[in-house]
Amino acid sequence: MKRPLLPAGLSAADAAPVLARWLLGGLFIYMGCRKALHPDLFHELLREYHMVQSPLALNTIAIAVPWVEVFCGLLLLAGIAVRGTALLLAGMLAVFTAVVFHRALGVQAAQAIPFCAVKFDCGCGGGPEFICAKLPENIGMFLLAVCLLAGRGRALCALYTWPSRPGPPGPGRRISALSRTSLDKQ
Repeated sequence: MKRPLLPAGLSAADAAPVLARWLLGGLFIYMGCRKALHPDLFHELLREYHMVQSPLALNTIAIAVPWVEVFCGLLLLAGIAVRGTALLLAGMLAVFTAVVFHRALGVQAAQAIPFCAVKFDCGCGGGPEFICAKLPENIGMFLLAVCLLAGRGRALCALYTWPSRPGPPGPGRRISALSRTSLDKQ
């Protein structure tokens, strides 16, 4: 018997955002781990951007950004807080892309070479890359994050696939029960 490619009840239209979520999550886990394992190299690459003058701020960024990326990637893989995570990643990608573009313009002007011939290590974890390959990659990841903001990546999310467990009523039910009690007294 031939096994279906998709779980029961999951259409191809529902599978695409899930795959986008997993792809983006996996990429951010990979890139974050590469930076987290070599914080000294990431620190030096950040220093080349000349954006932050304070050593404390530069050290904080070099230590925190990789772990934020890993955490966001894990959240996307698990399907927890997908839209909030996608919003955070879209914001980070917008800033990263603008900064990388600005640095590429500076390298182009300093070396007097064509824009697509500019190649440097942007600090993303992939080593030196040509700018005309890096910018579309960042824009693609940004668009994936924006697509997840629409809320279509909820299939196979941990939050929606965990069985509900009995327990005390949630805050919404308590409020409605209190409202009914106060209305009965009137």
